[in-house]
Amino acid sequence: QVQLVESGGGLVQTGGSLRLSCAASGRTFSSNAMGWFRQAPGKEREFVACISWSGGRTYYADSVKGRFTISRDHAKNTVNLQMNSLKPEDTAVYYCAARGQPGGSSFYTLVALYDYWGQGTQVTVSS
Repeated sequence: QVQLVESGGGLVQTGGSLRLSCAASGRTFSSNAMGWFRQAPGKEREFVACISWSGGRTYYADSVKGRFTISRDHAKNTVNLQMNSLKPEDTAVYYCAARGQPGGSSFYTLVALYDYWGQGTQVTVSS
C-alpha cells in the first residue's frame, strides 16, 4: 500500500519558519516528480512547489517564491518544504503529492497531474 505521510505542521507567528516533511512508503518515488499543494478553508487546493525526479529542478508559485524551498532525499524517500517568512495568508492544510509516471521534464502544477496524495498537515500562521 502506497502512503505519503506529512509532518511538521503547526502554529507559528508571522515571520516564523516551519519545515514540512513527507515520507513515502510502499514504493519508491525516486524516479517521480513530487509536489506540495495547500488548501485554505473555502478555497480550492492550490499549487505551492514541485521538484523534478532528480531533484535538480524546482518550481514555485509566485506567492511563495523566495520564501519556500522544496528539496528531496532519495535515500530516505522523502520530500521537504522549508517555509520561511511565513504570513497569515499561508495558513492552510498542506499536502504532499507524487506523480505515478516516472521521469518527465515539465513542471507539474495541476492537482490532476498527481496520482498519490498525503492526508495533509495543518499550518497556521498567527498575525
